[in-house]
Amino acid sequence: MIRFGDLKIVVFLLIMTVLFVLLPPLNTTPIRTILGIPVVLFLPGYALIAALFPGKKDIDGIERIALSFGLSIAVVPLIGLVLNFTPFGIRLFPVLISISVFTLIMCLIAYYRRSRLPEDEVYGLNITSIYPRAKAMFNGDTKLDKILSVILVLSIIFSVIVLVYVIVSPIQGEKFTEFYILGNEGKADNYPTTIESGNNSSLIVGIVNHEYSPVNYTLLISLENNTLSRKNVQLKHNSTWEERTYFTPEIIGNNLKLDFLLYKENNLTAPYRDLHLWVNVT
Repeated sequence: MIRFGDLKIVVFLLIMTVLFVLLPPLNTTPIRTILGIPVVLFLPGYALIAALFPGKKDIDGIERIALSFGLSIAVVPLIGLVLNFTPFGIRLFPVLISISVFTLIMCLIAYYRRSRLPEDEVYGLNITSIYPRAKAMFNGDTKLDKILSVILVLSIIFSVIVLVYVIVSPIQGEKFTEFYILGNEGKADNYPTTIESGNNSSLIVGIVNHEYSPVNYTLLISLENNTLSRKNVQLKHNSTWEERTYFTPEIIGNNLKLDFLLYKENNLTAPYRDLHLWVNVT
C-alpha cells in the first residue's frame, strides 16, 4: 500500500494535462484528449472523495472509484455554472484552471487529513485489493445487488463514451466572423470625425474567426472608393486578430465615407463584412 501514491498520480495527471492543453505543439496531439477525459470525468471526484474519506475503513477502493465518477459529473458542471457568472466565462483556459485548482485543493486537504491519521488507518493505493472487491460486488447476496452493480458499471461506461464523443465530435454552432473597429482609446466610441489629408491616421481593427476552419481574410480601407490600405490576415478557428491599422487620405472634403471592408478567401467581388465611418478630411 502506497500512502500518498494516489494523490501523487492525480497531481501528475493534472500537470501533464495542463501542459498538453496549453503548450504548442503538445496541444495538437491526441494525448491532449486522452489526458482530458479523466481530468473532467474522474479526478475532481476522486480528490473530493479522498478529502472526505481519508481512512481506509471509511469506504473501500471500488466504492471510491464509483463515487469518483459520480461526483466528478456533479462537480464539473457546477464549476462551469460558477464561471458563467464571472467575466472569464465558460472557455477552455478558465475551465481547465478552475478544475485543476479545485482538484489540487482537495488533494491538499486529503494529504493533511491522512497525515493526521495513524499509519495503519490511512487509505492508500492498493490495486490488488480492488479486483476481489469488484468480484464480490458482482457476486452479491441477492439478484437485486447484481443488477444494481451492472447498472452502475454500465452508467460509468456510458458516461465515458458520451464524453469522448462530445470531445472528438463537437457540435458546430453558427459559423460567423466578428469584425469591428475601435477608437484610439480601444473602445467602441470616440471615433475620429476629422482627419488630415496627407497625414497618417489610424484606428484599431479587429477580426475574430468563428468559422470552424482556418480562413484567409483581406482587409481593405477605402475613402470614397479610393483604396488607402490593404492587409492579408490568416486566422485559425476561434483566433483573434486585433491591430492598429494606419491609412493616409489623399483627398479633401466633408462627410466622406471611410469604408472598412473584409473579404474572405480572396473573393474580392463583394465584401464578407463591412463597416464605415463618416469623416471630414481637411
